[in-house]
Amino acid sequence: MALDFRLSDDLDWDVLRRQFAVRGRVEIAGLLAEGQAEALRAHLGARTDWKLVMNAGDKVYEMTRDALAALTPDQRRALERHIVDAGREGFQYRYESIRAPDGGDAASADPVARFVAFLSAPAVIERLNHVLGGGSATFADGQATSYDEGHFLTAHDDDVAGKRRQAAYVYSLMPRWRPEWGGLLLFHGDDGGIDEGFAPQMNALRLFAVPQLHSVSYVTPFAREPRLSITGWLRARG
Repeated sequence: MALDFRLSDDLDWDVLRRQFAVRGRVEIAGLLAEGQAEALRAHLGARTDWKLVMNAGDKVYEMTRDALAALTPDQRRALERHIVDAGREGFQYRYESIRAPDGGDAASADPVARFVAFLSAPAVIERLNHVLGGGSATFADGQATSYDEGHFLTAHDDDVAGKRRQAAYVYSLMPRWRPEWGGLLLFHGDDGGIDEGFAPQMNALRLFAVPQLHSVSYVTPFAREPRLSITGWLRARG
């Protein structure tokens, strides 16, 4: 499936820059031209090559859907206990992912790689750097993510030595989502409360400075479908 992405003509980049300057984050609603987000969402909904990603401390583990289905009930319960126990106090996550190469691949048949390449294109990265107030990002990295029942991402600030992350982004692909379903992008305050939260929407890019403490809330059992998005960082070359 080949998708040639294009920015909407309705975006006011100067207004977005002023909004970003207030809190170091902004929502760019209606990022792509008409019909493109819907096509990308339909593609992701039909993919079967998702991998469950989770961590144990600093180590990252991936599991295909077939491998997860092959676990015995006892193995599933043990895995669930480990993830829940680790998430009580430390950094823990569980969600499904389809990864793209750093900078994407504009010639790829994979729309995820093409979308990341689109964000990395000079004309687009220049616009995004303008929103950041004169950022120095030169490319994007990214992955498609699917947060289904029981998936979550605990609080962290994305500041990793050597990655040169200028900002993080979440491109949301959900036309219907109730906040009580979970899957909210939450920004944490210094007082331990929540400063701001974003519910999944359709064709909306949430862009925020790094470092900034944030999390994705636990997706409830009554969510009607997985929370689909493409996420990653705008980075500078080392």
